[in-house]
Amino acid sequence: MKSDKLEERKLSWRRNDFERRLGFDGGRYTKVGSVCSCLLALVFSVAFYVILLFTPEIYVKSIFTDRGWTPYAVVFLGFWSFFILFIKTRKIRLQREPLNYPILPDEPDFTLTVDTVDEVANTISKRAESPKDFLVYRRVVQTLANIRNFGQVSDVDAIFRTQAEQDENVSQTSYALVNGFLWAIPILGFIGTVMGLSDAIGHFTGVLTASSDVSEITPALKDVTSGLSTAFDTTFVALAVALALQLFSTFVHKAEEELLDECSEFCTVNIVTKFRVRERVEPLVEGASNES
Repeated sequence: MKSDKLEERKLSWRRNDFERRLGFDGGRYTKVGSVCSCLLALVFSVAFYVILLFTPEIYVKSIFTDRGWTPYAVVFLGFWSFFILFIKTRKIRLQREPLNYPILPDEPDFTLTVDTVDEVANTISKRAESPKDFLVYRRVVQTLANIRNFGQVSDVDAIFRTQAEQDENVSQTSYALVNGFLWAIPILGFIGTVMGLSDAIGHFTGVLTASSDVSEITPALKDVTSGLSTAFDTTFVALAVALALQLFSTFVHKAEEELLDECSEFCTVNIVTKFRVRERVEPLVEGASNES
């Protein structure tokens, strides 16, 4: 019974990762898989337009439904970007959980040496179902596994710095898809603008060619103004979506950078400052011992 309770208290990435809970292969650490976020975006995009079908004919509805194909693409990419960032926030929260638990014995004079490595490693294995699934535990476990090869404290600090740089590079790479969408969404708005202006100019040229009578030209200008509406409304929608997502991405990126900084501080406080190199005893030379 006690073992079952202990198992429930264990940190588990496999059970608590947002993507895995939905039945998908979760991206490691704070990385987000494309399949889960894409499907969620598709479902919510369809739901969004189904809701618009039952919405009264208002200006907001016409912006998304009567301005060509670009608003549909903007909505889909907007939802896709949103869910990548949303899932990232859940993963960041999960990766932050190990920072709340101590890994060292509650002894003020405790020092980390070759003899006490197993004690720390056992504490981590009891706390997490699979320690290497968590950023901070992965750093610690890899360092503890090689601690016998370190000759001084600076070696431990150096390997932690290397791991921190690698994690930071992986973090930057994980935003590649979102950054691409944030570039593409305004471009789609500008494409809609060009299409709308082209349509308006085409109608206007046709009106002038067909007739020179002002009374006939005035009604025909309605088609010209509708083209201008398409031009400006698509740009407005794309820029508004891109702005909201850029702000969201900034906050998520900041939270992930803070997580990486906290992981580095955790490793410094719990490992680097506690590590002590055991003095090596030089073996006695047999000839020297006989002479003495």
